[in-house]
Amino acid sequence: MSRLSRVNWQGLALPAALLLTLELWLRLSGLRSESLAPPSQVFVTLLENLANGRLPAATLKTLTGAFGGLLLGGIPGLLLGIAFALFPALDRAMEVTIEALRPIPSVALLPVALMVFGFGYGMEFAIVGKSCFFMMLILTRSAVRGVEPRLREVARVLRLSGPALVGKIILPAILPRLFVAFRLAASLALVVSVTIEIAVNPQGLGYEIMTAREALRPDLMLACFIWIGLVGLALNAGLLLAQNRLFGRAGRAGEGMA
Repeated sequence: MSRLSRVNWQGLALPAALLLTLELWLRLSGLRSESLAPPSQVFVTLLENLANGRLPAATLKTLTGAFGGLLLGGIPGLLLGIAFALFPALDRAMEVTIEALRPIPSVALLPVALMVFGFGYGMEFAIVGKSCFFMMLILTRSAVRGVEPRLREVARVLRLSGPALVGKIILPAILPRLFVAFRLAASLALVVSVTIEIAVNPQGLGYEIMTAREALRPDLMLACFIWIGLVGLALNAGLLLAQNRLFGRAGRAGEGMA
């Protein structure tokens, strides 16, 4: 544990040095910029907007869009991933369709989603859901295919039905890897959600960035960037802690799937 702490502190050394250098350069040069602000000013702005509730309210909207889309796309992706792995004929039949749709960038679908759902959560759920659907499908299919063949032999000997096979054999065997897939999909959902808000959806942290830019407030814009990074860091750390608590070494072994 102490070794990990030392590595983390060492990892902070370079960012701290860069921030100090930027602070001194901007203060001493007297440079006024529409895209840069002294780190100390950014930090004060961040605290102010956390205290007045502006950033927490925007964060709630972004996380609602991210996790709503994650559930909307992740659950069907999980179910289809299991089905494709268990039924190779179905997998082969859908392979061309899946591989043709998967590379389409989620942001490229924004005009269509905007026409169908308009502004708001509906559009955000749809675009985030598309991204998470394919990630969960691919990772779940891979996890099921990696199940020890002898476990399936046991299921055949016990004459388990399809639902019993999934519930008693497949899901318990792949749970650690599924949690890793969920953690990766959650990070992706946050990124896509903020991107949508920057591009077109007037809500959440992405919209706060655009508002700050239009108001020529680089301190607020950079404060939003830092806050998004902290939210993503906290989200990943929380899920990683839950993964280690729930699955221990098995959860860490599941990292090999990513």
